[in-house]
Amino acid sequence: MEHLNVPPPQHVKVLGGQGWIGLIDHLGSEATIVNAARVSFGKLKQEMEERDVKLLDYLLANRHTSPLEHVVFTFSVHCPLFVRGQWHRHRTWSYNEISRRYTEIDMEFYVPPELRRQSDDNRQASFSDPNFDGAALRGEIDAHNQKSLALYNHLLEAGVCREQARGVLPQNMMVTFWGTVNLGNLIHFLDLRDSDHAQSEIREYAQAIKLLIKPIVPHVADYLIRNGGTEW
Repeated sequence: MEHLNVPPPQHVKVLGGQGWIGLIDHLGSEATIVNAARVSFGKLKQEMEERDVKLLDYLLANRHTSPLEHVVFTFSVHCPLFVRGQWHRHRTWSYNEISRRYTEIDMEFYVPPELRRQSDDNRQASFSDPNFDGAALRGEIDAHNQKSLALYNHLLEAGVCREQARGVLPQNMMVTFWGTVNLGNLIHFLDLRDSDHAQSEIREYAQAIKLLIKPIVPHVADYLIRNGGTEW
């Protein structure tokens, strides 16, 4: 049996290689979207033509998003707990996650490749400072992670149950979960999470999602870029 922490064949590494996101499966295509929009005519198409692309543009421009909901993606995500916490605020996704109630294998901890400074005028913002040398502080983060892991293992060896022992593990612990979402809700997720207002770490995952799904929905990606979206 493969460990859940192993990335699938089709994946993108993020966070300096410490995290990744993979496309596990998908249902539907851009032809599915236009077929759903034209369902009242009782006809199905397998390939996109110019008039279909125009219809797709019309649907997106006028926010007729229900046809997009017939295209569905399932991702496997390996990320720090604090990124998982932000992700799970998007309740339109369906989630299943590895549980530390059942296993203590493959314990990993995230150490930021770079430490950013806090914005002076925005509590939710940070910025990169080339004059800020965080090497020593990164070492302290790593030492803290390992000390937390040692305490966790000590608790287990002393007979403490996993569901309580896991409480000492830090927010930098890596977790793996599956997330399934339809294209309409995924576009909303990407609009929020690949934004200057989003935390840098989760933004890397949003940008990776775009790389994974662009070959499946190229005209959707092109429309969003042409209308002020960030690059795919």
